Amino acid sequence: MSVSSAGHHPDLASAAFEIKSAQLPLVALLLKSADVEALARELLAQYGADGDNPDFFDQDALVIDFSHLDPQTPVFDLVPLLKVLRSCRLVPVAVRGARPDVMAAALAVGLVEAPMEVHRPRPVTAEVQEPAAVQEVVREVVHEVVREVPGPGTLVVDKPLRSGQKVYARGGDLVVLAMVNPGAEVVADGNIHVYAPLRGKAIAGARGNAAARIFSLCLEPELVSIAGVYRTSENPLPANVQGKSAQVRLSDDGQEKLIFEPLNS
Repeated sequence: MSVSSAGHHPDLASAAFEIKSAQLPLVALLLKSADVEALARELLAQYGADGDNPDFFDQDALVIDFSHLDPQTPVFDLVPLLKVLRSCRLVPVAVRGARPDVMAAALAVGLVEAPMEVHRPRPVTAEVQEPAAVQEVVREVVHEVVREVPGPGTLVVDKPLRSGQKVYARGGDLVVLAMVNPGAEVVADGNIHVYAPLRGKAIAGARGNAAARIFSLCLEPELVSIAGVYRTSENPLPANVQGKSAQVRLSDDGQEKLIFEPLNS
């Protein structure tokens, strides 16, 4: 989709630029606490230069989501949080779900307001008749940019993963053709397929893809996680999937619950 950039007549289109829709991946930071010190401590422990996963992000654009905070939470200074996020190789660009005074504070430090819902852009004719139509297109493009997360490519691993090894499929699916031993970790932004015993940790939908799934021919994991919802081996799996061919997915009712299902033979 492109929009003529000069006046109201297509013959006057500028050769210098076009306005086009864009699809860019963004990650969302869902705030569950307004304690900036605690937020900084946990973020740095996970994703800081000396944290567990210092290379997890690569200057990824970020939306800060306030929708899960208590509406009575006092306004806090966003600048220290932004500095921590940038040190974790994240680029904060927008805020969503914030009340007006919090949103005003966010706008004051250069962030923009992101919508909470997905809206698909309406078809646009080649000739734009009114300036308002151009403005409408731009607003819809912003909606598309904030929520659209493409998943290109598949990473295939054909050797066993030993304890301490970690494989991350950034932006796509991960296929493992050999055993994932205890202490090993497989991570993907999309789905994880293990055509062998899965006995280590498997983290699918690592950047919030709630539609991601985990598949294994022998499900015996130390931990499984989809879009941040996890279950450890301390909570035994149902007998119909433990050590068997099975899949793991999130429930469809929005309850953020992991569902374990045997794979049909």
